[in-house]
Amino acid sequence: MRAKRVRGARETPHGPKAPFEIHEAVRRLREAVRDLADAAMFELRDRGWGSLYHQLVACILSIRTRDEVMLPTALALFDAAPGPAELAALDEREIDRLIGAVTFHERKAAQIRAIARRTVDDHDGTLPCDAELLLSFAGVGPKCANLALGVACGAARIGVDVHVWRVTNRWGIIAARTPEQAIPQLEAVLPREYWIEINRLLVPFGKHVCTGTRPKCSTCPLLEMCEQVGVSDQR
Repeated sequence: MRAKRVRGARETPHGPKAPFEIHEAVRRLREAVRDLADAAMFELRDRGWGSLYHQLVACILSIRTRDEVMLPTALALFDAAPGPAELAALDEREIDRLIGAVTFHERKAAQIRAIARRTVDDHDGTLPCDAELLLSFAGVGPKCANLALGVACGAARIGVDVHVWRVTNRWGIIAARTPEQAIPQLEAVLPREYWIEINRLLVPFGKHVCTGTRPKCSTCPLLEMCEQVGVSDQR
């Protein structure tokens, strides 16, 4: 496969950097995260909770919440209320009790109950793969809509969470001030074949290698092509 060059060779404060070749970067990322815990949304899908409804609820639970907290919370919620009809039948206090470990749990309890009710009342229990519909739900922004559609529906959309945003900015292939601004910039430089996978790769990579503070640059497999934008303290 011909290399997709996202950025040419450059001189940076961290020394000269090789061109950023996206196909090679993805190959190295796959190897780097092979033995790490999967991103929670993908793990939920692989455990049988892969419908668009389940992915959307899980993504709302994940907002401002670590995967290590969101995953067991989502599993407990889906065990208690496997489908939208069961969740819609619960009152908000019971939902709040089930999801109490996540941030903003009271607000999220109301939001996911509303999603469950509309899923049952308006869509016969099955959400269609429609971005406009997802964005009409309270609490659902582009990140959750894109990620849920990518994981559940196979739609070519980029789910940009804090890890994807931080790492791709650090590489120097985008310059986005927010995760939302990163979406169109990444769409312009990433081949569509990686739009879904990039989240699955960069969540564990961002947690364990390209961390928010003191990233492990000395052992990073992408060091030679990463511009290390904003890195001042590293290992």
